Amino acid sequence: MQLIALVANLEKRGIREVATGIITYLEERGVRTIIARKQALALGVPERGVAEQELQGADCLLVLGGDGTLLQAARQVCTSATPILGINLGRLGFLTEVELADLYPALDKLLTGDYHIEQRMMLQSTVKRPDQILTCTALNDIVVTKGAFPRLLSLEVYISSDYLDTYPADGLIVATPTGSTAYSLSAGGPLLTPDLRVMLLTPICPHTLYARPLVVPGKHQIEIHVHAPEVEVMLAVDGQQGLSLRNGDVITVTEASTTTQLIRLQDKTFFSLVRQKLQEGGNRQL
Repeated sequence: MQLIALVANLEKRGIREVATGIITYLEERGVRTIIARKQALALGVPERGVAEQELQGADCLLVLGGDGTLLQAARQVCTSATPILGINLGRLGFLTEVELADLYPALDKLLTGDYHIEQRMMLQSTVKRPDQILTCTALNDIVVTKGAFPRLLSLEVYISSDYLDTYPADGLIVATPTGSTAYSLSAGGPLLTPDLRVMLLTPICPHTLYARPLVVPGKHQIEIHVHAPEVEVMLAVDGQQGLSLRNGDVITVTEASTTTQLIRLQDKTFFSLVRQKLQEGGNRQL
């Protein structure tokens, strides 16, 4: 490791001290650090600032925050396949690898190459309209959901051109195996191991007794037709980016050609992580 980029959640308590401590620790060991200019200025290290696109050229991206910060960073560098190491400053932390108490031993492992890489499947979504085509990429999920008023949507779903069903529901979640531990889990979807190459379709509060989550091989395409005249409908990407949908919009979701590269330093299995994190999630205060 010769060049490490930092992405930080500036709203986290003590983030400036954590970030500057990491910079000092790495540069004492001959590793150069870079940060996007706006964040570098906010952290008090403007001399480390670079254009945001230059972060993709780093050997590794250190993400200081929670899973939300990591999701944003994953979309930012997915085209360059930059490996990501998440430092958990949040609450649950399914995606982040390192707790703050273990920060410096973890950095030592990183610098000596004592780690492995997990490749996580991503989703590519396209919104087709007569006048435009919009695209986005997600690590966790693509969600079609209603707006503020409690009115059902009618969502017509096809799997690789085969009609599946029309769901009267609050919305639909299309999740990756990584995203199966997020919104889909809360909506009643199953947990999937992250090495699978599948998509998970989970209805949100369906107004029918037979609607159930469905696992679809990643080679297929999920197509959602929105039927919701005079109803506010949104497309949410990883719960962070939003797009207002129109009646008649067609949303297609496929496996993306890019993946997220997560650095793993520990020997914990997915199953032990699920057991630990879900128990913690039930006990932590919001």
